[in-house]
Amino acid sequence: MNPAPTRVLIVDDHPMVAEGIQSIMESYDDVEVVGTLGTGREAVEQVDGLAPDVILMDLNMPGLGGLSATEMILERRPQTRILILTMHDSPEYISTALSHGASGYVLKDVPTDEIKQAIDSVMAGERYLCTGARGSLAPKGENAREALTGREQTILLQLAQGKSNKEVAIALDISVRTVETHRKNIKRKLGISSTAGLTRYALEHGVLQGTGVGF
Repeated sequence: MNPAPTRVLIVDDHPMVAEGIQSIMESYDDVEVVGTLGTGREAVEQVDGLAPDVILMDLNMPGLGGLSATEMILERRPQTRILILTMHDSPEYISTALSHGASGYVLKDVPTDEIKQAIDSVMAGERYLCTGARGSLAPKGENAREALTGREQTILLQLAQGKSNKEVAIALDISVRTVETHRKNIKRKLGISSTAGLTRYALEHGVLQGTGVGF
C-alpha cells in the first residue's frame, strides 16, 4: 500500500508563479496540491480546512506577509512544515524566516527538482536551505551580537513602552505564549535580564523613536 501523498499548499501573490509551481508539483505522484492562495491572510484563514503537510510560502505579499503568516499558522498547526520560496537571498531574510519557524528556505531560481527535494527533507524532519541560501548565511564572528528580527524589534518597542505580555499579545494579534518566547529571545540576544534593561536599551538605540521599527 502506497503512503498518502504529501499535501502541499502554495501561497504566492503572483498567479503565474503559483500556477507554474503547481504544475511542477502535480507532476509528482507522491504530492497532492491542496490549493493555491494569493495572500498570507488567506493562508491563515484556510490552513485548518486545507490541512497541508507543507506550505510553499512567498515572503512579500499584500496585507499579511509570509513571515507573519508563518508565525500565525504554526501557532494553529505546529505540525505543518513551511518552506519559504522567494527571490530574496539576503542573510537577514533567511535568518528571520528560520527564527519565525520556517523549516526551510528555497530561492525561486533553483532547479525544479530541488523544490521537491526540499519538501521531502522537511517532511523527514530536517531543515532545508538551498545552496544559494546556505551561501548567504556566512558564519558570524564569535563576538557578533545576534540581530533582532523585525518581529522582535516590534515587541521590544511595545515592551519598552511599559506594556504587559498580554497587552502586547492583543496589540499584535498573537498569543501571550508567543510574546513570552520572543521576550526570552530578545533578552538572550541582547544579554539583558530585566525589563528595565530592555527599556534602557530601547532608549539608547532609538527604538522608542519608533521610526522603521514596525514589522
